Amino acid sequence: MTSAEPTAPGTQLLGRLLRHRQFVTGAALFSIVLLAAILAPVIAPGDPTRIAMRLKFLPPSRDHLFGTDNFGRSLWSRVIWGAQLSVMTGLAVVALNAVFGTLFGALAGYFKRLDNVLMRISDALMAFPAILLAIGITAVLGPSTSDVILALAVVYVPRTARIVRSSVIVIREMEYVQAARACGAGDWRILRRHILPNSMAPLIVQLSFLFAYSVLTEATLSFLGLGAVPPTPTWGNIMAEGRQYMVQAPWIIAIPGVALMLTVLGLNLLGDGLRDVLDPRLRIQP
Repeated sequence: MTSAEPTAPGTQLLGRLLRHRQFVTGAALFSIVLLAAILAPVIAPGDPTRIAMRLKFLPPSRDHLFGTDNFGRSLWSRVIWGAQLSVMTGLAVVALNAVFGTLFGALAGYFKRLDNVLMRISDALMAFPAILLAIGITAVLGPSTSDVILALAVVYVPRTARIVRSSVIVIREMEYVQAARACGAGDWRILRRHILPNSMAPLIVQLSFLFAYSVLTEATLSFLGLGAVPPTPTWGNIMAEGRQYMVQAPWIIAIPGVALMLTVLGLNLLGDGLRDVLDPRLRIQP
């Protein structure tokens, strides 16, 4: 008899993820939003800012899948293009956190002399509730998508740095790190080759949740008039315009609200699945 060949770690991880119901459900929900954002020019070719007052307040129908708003604009086009802006904002914030959060967390966790300075700055930023700090920064910088991304990065980088720091503090004392140091490896080589690769699991989980927080906070800022400048469609400013017509045309606020809810729900389920599979302390059989 021949023994079975060992399964590659990547294949094992993928198999566990695909067997995890929450991960699969979350990935499916987010994939729908992601595909809608990518294919926006194809599935919603109409101009989302085009005004047609004679068509205003049309309910959802075969001709207008999501109805029209108070200016006769197609809500289908506005919601789909709003998905693109939400996904772009989330990806940009996640990318900035992956770079700067990892950098600051690794420096604070590995170099003890920098730990106190970087963590006190982090504590000062984290002392403010995330949404209030984001509102304050965007109020100073002005309403625009780029300023929202910058504000969200400032808000969430300290939280990401904390996650990375805690992992680095544990890993730097591991025997294989001590062995690499005894063999003459420099600090930057140890960080790059031994510590950071083994700190990725909690970082990936954190970034998946951070994506959801960013989408939700961006919608909140847009709802308050601090996001992208109208008539640029975002889920937040669509709902802000629709709140005046909740009785007359409830679909204006309900449809982007459902889209936002499903996106955040999908990302949270995806993050829960990643946490269960990647964290050995919480690893369960789904």
